Amino acid sequence: MQRTAQDWIVLAELTKQSASAVGVVMAFQFGPSLVLLPWTGLAADRLDRRKILLFTQSAQALLALGLGLLTVTGAVQLWHVYAFALLLGCVTAFDAPARQAFVSELVSDSLLSNAVALNSTSFNAARMIGPAVAGVLIAGVGTGWVFLINSVSFVAVIAALLLLRVNELHRKQRAARKPGSLLEGFRYVRERPRLATVLLMLFLIMTFGINFPVFISSMAVGVFHAGSHQFGLLTSMLAVGSVVGALHAAGRDRPRPLLLLSSALVFGTSLLLAAAMPTYPFFGAMLVVVGWSAQTFNTTANSTVQLWTEAEMRGRVMAIYMAIAMGCTPLGAPLVGWVSDRYGPRWSLVVGAASGFAAAMVAIGYLARYRGLRLRIEGFRPVLTLQGRDVAVDPAREVRAPDPHAETK
Repeated sequence: MQRTAQDWIVLAELTKQSASAVGVVMAFQFGPSLVLLPWTGLAADRLDRRKILLFTQSAQALLALGLGLLTVTGAVQLWHVYAFALLLGCVTAFDAPARQAFVSELVSDSLLSNAVALNSTSFNAARMIGPAVAGVLIAGVGTGWVFLINSVSFVAVIAALLLLRVNELHRKQRAARKPGSLLEGFRYVRERPRLATVLLMLFLIMTFGINFPVFISSMAVGVFHAGSHQFGLLTSMLAVGSVVGALHAAGRDRPRPLLLLSSALVFGTSLLLAAAMPTYPFFGAMLVVVGWSAQTFNTTANSTVQLWTEAEMRGRVMAIYMAIAMGCTPLGAPLVGWVSDRYGPRWSLVVGAASGFAAAMVAIGYLARYRGLRLRIEGFRPVLTLQGRDVAVDPAREVRAPDPHAETK
């Protein structure tokens, strides 16, 4: 709800439909995750993650309260929104890796993939309901009350953290203090091509593809001339697909590499089709497919990275993951906003589609080199297969021993 209200107040109330201003807000909100990366990951590995979350969630409540009061009293200006977005970004930079890594303390490793997917399902269920409710509230009582309601909602989050049975958590060994700890996460990823491949795919899609506030707000206002409630409904349509994608991923015991490839291809194709949709209903329907593919990719990438990372390094690797997932958006959001303002909203979706296709090419390159990816035709139908199985190898080389009897479609 807060994100919807924030995008709306910038686009429709504080500027004259400036998609670039929305991109700047996204840059301020997500940029700190990239800048603060070395410290946020180290904090998630060394400190009590539950206590980190208690602090960050309380800080987010206060920030929502402050922005709400400014808006309700009519004192809010564009620079206020920029400032609060920056502060929220700093808090979220510490919150996100701790929250993602904390999932591994709530369940055993055998259930981690399902837990990550269900975590994404609950998040996207809220994303499905929240924007639609926010659109109605904005039209009825104004954006300020949306911020205030969000601040009150943190009471439930903080209460849940306080009521957790700490003695039943699956605590893992904490990272030891030693020289070079800040950079150890980067070295760890660099020596493991499969992790580096997933993170490179994530970088491409998150930087240029997951700029939904720019895509949806500019299409809603600039192309379809929609009101606030219709804008919120489009975001909810996206979230419907996201929930379906998360549930689809939750049904799998372990993530599959080919699912990353296929979801990236579907993401690029669906964004390209969304750019060509002639009417509001058709555009909203295509957003369901966009949401499904984006969430399938994100959930699979998240659980893959966690399962492929040793417990004592999980916080730092997840900090890199979250820095890319959240902090790289500032690199692409202003550019995508500029493309929307200069050439039209539909071309900004074409940029997002290109990111999906580029990520798919990265996956194909890795799978062909390390996992024996092959394409064959069965009854005029193309079939991708992986040949080979994981063996104990030097992680820096990640060479696979071919096994003609092991084949996965």
